[in-house]
Amino acid sequence: MSSPSKRREMDLMKLMMSDYKVEMINDGMQEFYVHFHGPSDSPYHGGVWRIRVELPDAYPYKSPSIGFVNKIYHPNVDEMSGSVCLDVINQTWSPMFDLVNVFEVFLPQLLLYPNPSDPLNGEAAALMMRDRTAYDQRVKEYCEKYAKPEDVGAAPEEKSSDEEELSEDDYDSSDEAVAGQADP
Repeated sequence: MSSPSKRREMDLMKLMMSDYKVEMINDGMQEFYVHFHGPSDSPYHGGVWRIRVELPDAYPYKSPSIGFVNKIYHPNVDEMSGSVCLDVINQTWSPMFDLVNVFEVFLPQLLLYPNPSDPLNGEAAALMMRDRTAYDQRVKEYCEKYAKPEDVGAAPEEKSSDEEELSEDDYDSSDEAVAGQADP
């Protein structure tokens, strides 16, 4: 059987070869960000999140640590830290799972089927149980406010309604770039 470090490399390469944008945090292969799109049949559709993934030394025998970097309104995600309360990842992880499973199965399932009876965000859980329509609306508001493609650094190909905001961002970026080139 291959070593955990070899498996880590293989799983990371498999994730990079799929349709996910992966950004390494440092030179090692243990910490990285992945851009994750909300499932299409959910109020999270259209949202893009930057997910921080930390692989323990004992990966794949121990589950990865997963957290949302930009805000998301969900009963099982801590609004401040972005920590995910996900039984499959935290408790029932198996070495048979890989990183692609996390982004193609576990996280979409979490967003499609929240568990308000085991919340990390009590307000979201209470609203979901009390008024599902209001909950869905709040989710969409958070997506609009915190989970646009430009919020994670993704190319805003699909978003054209925020042209004013994008042009300001582009102006700021090009301004800094020009200033940086003129200094030396």
